Amino acid sequence: MDAAGGPEPTPEPSSREVEAVMLAADTLLRVVARSVAEVEDVVNTPQLRVLVLIHTRGPQNLGGVAAELGVHASNATRICDRLVAAGLLERREDPADRRYVRLELSVKGKSLVDSVLDHRRQAIAEVISRMPSGRRPALAAALEAFAAAAGGQGTSDGRFTLGAGT
Repeated sequence: MDAAGGPEPTPEPSSREVEAVMLAADTLLRVVARSVAEVEDVVNTPQLRVLVLIHTRGPQNLGGVAAELGVHASNATRICDRLVAAGLLERREDPADRRYVRLELSVKGKSLVDSVLDHRRQAIAEVISRMPSGRRPALAAALEAFAAAAGGQGTSDGRFTLGAGT
């Protein structure tokens, strides 16, 4: 038994378990792709990732955005410059350290992200509504356990820290 009273994780998942997660992941990726398509005339995928990151984690500096996206700071700067020019992101002086600039969502940026996330929630709710109600709690528990095993709660943009000890 593990610390939570459940069974210890097994070292090797069965091929059925892996394929079931792959199938679910494919379905979720289609939901995400549709939500991105809803706003592709306004932002591209890297720009949306920045907006969702800031929506999820709060104001960020450029270094944090670059690290999270896995890009060079100059690329993050260009992405954020375009978002500022589009009125989706605002630069503000960091009250904790005036040498830094914080990036925050504008009202327009928050509205766009809310729309994308609402679309995802509605699409997922529609799929779940087709499941037998008695199986839904097990689905939620399994997905929470999967997210925890992947390194934590995860984020709205789908990023996890995968690695030893997480």
